[in-house]
Amino acid sequence: MLSSCAASKKRKAELINLQAAHEKTVADLNNCEKRTADLQATIKNRDAELATKTSQMGDLQSQIDYLKKTNTNLLDRMSDLSVVSKQGAESIKKSLETLNEQTRYVNNINSQIRSKDSLNLALVMNLKRSLADINDQDVQVEVKKGVVYVSISDKLLFNTGKFDVNPQAEAVLAKVAKVVNDHNELDILVEGHTDNVPFTSGVLKDNWDLSVLRATAVSRLLQTKFGVSPTRLTAGGRGEFIPKDDNASAEGRRVNRRTEIILTPKLDQFFNLLSSGSQGK
Repeated sequence: MLSSCAASKKRKAELINLQAAHEKTVADLNNCEKRTADLQATIKNRDAELATKTSQMGDLQSQIDYLKKTNTNLLDRMSDLSVVSKQGAESIKKSLETLNEQTRYVNNINSQIRSKDSLNLALVMNLKRSLADINDQDVQVEVKKGVVYVSISDKLLFNTGKFDVNPQAEAVLAKVAKVVNDHNELDILVEGHTDNVPFTSGVLKDNWDLSVLRATAVSRLLQTKFGVSPTRLTAGGRGEFIPKDDNASAEGRRVNRRTEIILTPKLDQFFNLLSSGSQGK
């Protein structure tokens, strides 16, 4: 019996060892499969990179071929120029000088445009940060045609058919004024817009009248309460004639009823730039 018990214990120990070896083998197999999958993914990525590099090499070779051809053409033209008369050489020299002046002018314009684009981006970021707590449907800030537009819904600014600014809208105008007062190099155009539903009330003959008075009301408030210089302000009414959306739907008409505050470069600075560029030509 003692011998049988010892044999049983030995077999049990061997079974445990075999079970442990089996589990280790399974774990090793799983690790091997994972490494195989990782290697396959790496190979796939390397293949994609190789294909990209091959394509790029093809493009570079095409460019090299083009440059070689261009260089050959230039050498041929230089050979032709070697027999150009003195008068022709002077003409070419003047043409090159004119081209250089025009290039400097264009580079100057491009530099001004890049500077203006950077300013517009900073303005948009500052305005959106200041107006972050306002509903996006009521106030929208965007860049169109190279200038910054702040579009404010009439629901926020005015009661229906009225042109007195609502007290709760003054907080929005105060935030806009704070930003524009930090940028004295910009002029402010305030435009009133309506939908196309016919309107008349008292002295107001139509939507055009209403849009003008709403624009002047906003401009006057920017000046008198928030310190925007009146020399920078222009008020205008566009009536229903510049819609943003289709007036056929209630939502479209809601979008069209708005006042836009447009931040533009000062015209004298713009004309001075063009004038300085023209003098250099």
